[in-house]
Amino acid sequence: MHTPSRPHHGGLVEYELAGMDVADVRFAVSPLTELTLSLRTFREPGRYPVHLPWLRRTEPARAGLDVALLTALTNERQWTPDYLTPRPHSPLTRLDDELEAAARVPLDRLRDDLRAVHPDGLPAPLRGDLAAVRARVVAALQAYWDACFAPWWPRMRTVLQADVVHRGQVASAYGLGAMFAGLSERIRLDDGVVRVRLGSPARFRRPTTGEGLTLVPTLFTRAASAPISPAEPPTIWYGARGAGTLWQAEPVRAPGVLADLLGATRAGLLSTLAEPTSSTELAGRLGVTVSAVNQHLRAMRAAGLLSSARHGRSVLYLRSELGDALLGAAE
Repeated sequence: MHTPSRPHHGGLVEYELAGMDVADVRFAVSPLTELTLSLRTFREPGRYPVHLPWLRRTEPARAGLDVALLTALTNERQWTPDYLTPRPHSPLTRLDDELEAAARVPLDRLRDDLRAVHPDGLPAPLRGDLAAVRARVVAALQAYWDACFAPWWPRMRTVLQADVVHRGQVASAYGLGAMFAGLSERIRLDDGVVRVRLGSPARFRRPTTGEGLTLVPTLFTRAASAPISPAEPPTIWYGARGAGTLWQAEPVRAPGVLADLLGATRAGLLSTLAEPTSSTELAGRLGVTVSAVNQHLRAMRAAGLLSSARHGRSVLYLRSELGDALLGAAE
């Protein structure tokens, strides 16, 4: 079961990386995992103050959902069924594909996962014919997505993808050890072994050879977690950076003269780009769409105010010497 880390009486999961090869570590984003983990906010919204603005905005929409069933997919310890937090295979994983897999999960797996979350007996919404329960769960999650997630998912995904870009930059510049250390205080890399301290009593060690290790940023966990079974694919969920800016746009600040010359948005971007940054991360920080940011960045690069370089799948932007001079003259 997917469990949040706790600071005491915890277990330890150890993943042996194959030859410390960076290719053995990959990042991916799972819409279904975000959807499932967000159900924790139903039980204890006070533990997720970052998301209170979203909870308030979606309260009317939640009134029309099967809240009893959705709430039953967690417990008082905030555990969730493993099959609803699948290991994603790409930063661009689609919810439709994940829900389709959930609709086909073997019934014995469904039964075991639900009992693991509720060992003392299933809540009423999860009782009855397993095939019917499986279908109801998928339908309830789809309705929840449509009502409460779909309008906000582009912004959520922007923050998650910006986190992936940042982690890749850290690994490239400072090595895997620094990257893992930055994910959570509960994660560390020593001598080719990634150690994750958990709140559950699980303790095992296994190699990642042939499967790799998938790192999944999430907006709905405050620490780090991993599967409690060695049979599950090597996966670590960790809290995404930037979640605190998710529901609030960052004000654009720039010298007034420069804003008059370039416009407030472009002047703000020029002020921000003192360090290499991707358009995805800029969009998340400024609360605008990636496409809008890209239009401004391309125009500013064409004018010679920015330089750019490709980093993996992302393009990083930085003020050019001309941009530095223009900003300095305006201050």
